[in-house]
This record gives sequence, structure tokens and C-alpha cells, in this order.
Amino acid sequence: MSKKVAVVLFNLGGPDSKNAIAPFLMNFFMDKNIINLPIPLRCFVAKMISMKRSKREAGDSYGELGDKSPLLENSQAQAQALEKQLNADKSGKTYKVLISMRYWHPMAPQVVREVRDWQADKVILLPLYPQFSTTTTWSSLENWQKALHIADYKPETSMICCYPEDDGFIEASADNIARTYSQALDDGQKPEDIRILFSAHGLPEKVVKGGDPYQWQCERTSAKIAALLKVKLGTENLDWQNCYQSRVGPMKWIGPSTEEALDQAIEQGKSVLIYPHAFTQEHVETLVELDIEYKEIAEKKGIKGYYRAETVGTHETYITALKDLVLSHLDKTSIESNTGECLCPNEFNRCCMRMGSL
Repeated sequence: MSKKVAVVLFNLGGPDSKNAIAPFLMNFFMDKNIINLPIPLRCFVAKMISMKRSKREAGDSYGELGDKSPLLENSQAQAQALEKQLNADKSGKTYKVLISMRYWHPMAPQVVREVRDWQADKVILLPLYPQFSTTTTWSSLENWQKALHIADYKPETSMICCYPEDDGFIEASADNIARTYSQALDDGQKPEDIRILFSAHGLPEKVVKGGDPYQWQCERTSAKIAALLKVKLGTENLDWQNCYQSRVGPMKWIGPSTEEALDQAIEQGKSVLIYPHAFTQEHVETLVELDIEYKEIAEKKGIKGYYRAETVGTHETYITALKDLVLSHLDKTSIESNTGECLCPNEFNRCCMRMGSL
């Protein structure tokens, strides 16, 4: 008898129309993992922020993309590529890959119904976030479990919580950076003048101080990519730096910010090659924030060269890495990193393997 395996990819979600921008933002800021306030106050703050940002920053950004996010379509392309690879394995199992978005459709309740109606024998949860954060992967898991409870559905489940140093993800990332690096050289940039900026979505500093391992994992990712790039590019003198984008509000955020890193590069006469190593598909933070907004800022300040490497997307090596992660979990019923071990040092007590159970 063929075993049916449902693979559920977690991602953030994005508005699919101009009218969806405000409710999408409302869903986002109502998440207690994003704004940790009592519900009445959180609702008030979320409504104020979502109304303001839908008319200004977010509205303008999505306006550059036709008033919608391409995140769902790009995630669907990854899901289709993964499903194709999984079903190419003639093991007697049938795989269905679905996407569960956290803040806009398709969201967990709908996807739970689809998995149940398909009568899956096993569910494997796989975030499209390589690095774990309570604000992304943990929030998605909590939301998924709530939807399961409401549906009174208890499938056999396992979860890959993070894969910040997975070889396939690292290889695909290094490939994309090396290709853009070669383009910079073709444009006349000198190797010693190119600085690679690994730009991740930022977090408020208090989230990290509260035990969230996201920043630590992001910096493990960039260090491993940089080490591989030295081999690919044949150099020991690779100039690279971590930075963080997408700050919102008055709180202190982890740094340096991407804009601060750009300013430093400009002062030192460097060109920059930005790689968003915490994103695995193109969306507003890459296509607008990096490709338009930061580029305009940098060029106005006189940067020597500005380049941006693509996210891993449907890079075959990345999709194969996801397939291997799925296959490694066929007989598991636990939450584990890609290595099967807890990756995070003890000070990060908000590690998914330490906090969660299925």
C-alpha cells in the first residue's frame, strides 16, 4: 500500500491585492511573537501600525510590485520543484507539498483541511526559513498546532526546525553569490574592493536577549557561505560582513543595519554585493527594499558599485537539500534541526528543540 506523505512548507505570506495590505499587516502585528502585549493593547497598536503602514511604507513598497506580494507564487514554485523531486523517487510513497502561510492565505486552517481531506499518513513540517526564530518558525508552528486542535486532527508529524548550515543550502547560496561576484569583476570591479554584505531581516534586540537564536544562526550561515566562497573564488582575502534590514518602530534593533553597513562601505571606497541569506525566495524585502530603496540610497551617496545576488529560490541544489531533509524525517515524530541535534548554545533557551513537542 502506498504511503501518503504531506510536506507542509511554512512561510510568512504576503498581500495578494491592494485591499489585502492592511489586513495582512493587522494579522502580522497581532501575533504575540511580534508584539508581546495584552490583547486589547496589542489590537490597538496593531491597528494603528497597519493602517499607517498600509498607506505609507508598505503601501508604497507593494505598489512597486503591482500592489501585491510575489511571495506565494515564488513559494509555490519551490513547492512544485520539491514535489517533483520527491515523487521521482519510486519508493512506493506519494508526496504532496503544500504551503502554509502565517499572515495571509493559504493559512493553517485551510491547509490542515487539505491535508486531512487528502488522508495523509504522515505530515512533515518544513519552514522555508533556514534560521529559526520565535517570530517566524515558532509562530508558524504554534499557529499550525492551534489549527490542528480546532480541526480535532492528530496526524503523525515530524518537523525540521532549522537548517542554517545545511550543505545544499550553503552550496546554492555560494553559487548565486559567485555568479554575481563574477558579474562585478566583468564590470571592472577589483576583488579587493568588493565587500559582500549578508543582509538578514532584523529583530528587536530584546527578542535576541530573551533567548532567540536567530542572530546566532544567521551569523553561522554567513560564516559557512563565506568559507565556501573562498574556495570557489580562490581567495583567502574575502571581505564580508553581517547586517540587518527592515527595521520598524523606535525599539533598539540588532545591528549593524544594512544602511549603516552601506555607509561604511562607501566611506571606505568599497563596492557591495548584498546577499539576503535569511530569505529563500524573492519578495518585497529583496525586490523593493534591496533592489530599489537601498540601491538608490547607496548610489546617491556615491557607492562605487552595488550588486545583489538572488535568493536560492528553485536552485536545484537547494531543492535537493529540502528533499533530503524530508526523506530523513519519514520515520521521525519529533522536532529536530537538519543534523538531528540541538544546534544552539545553552544561552538560547528559546530554541525550538528545547521548547517544542508535537
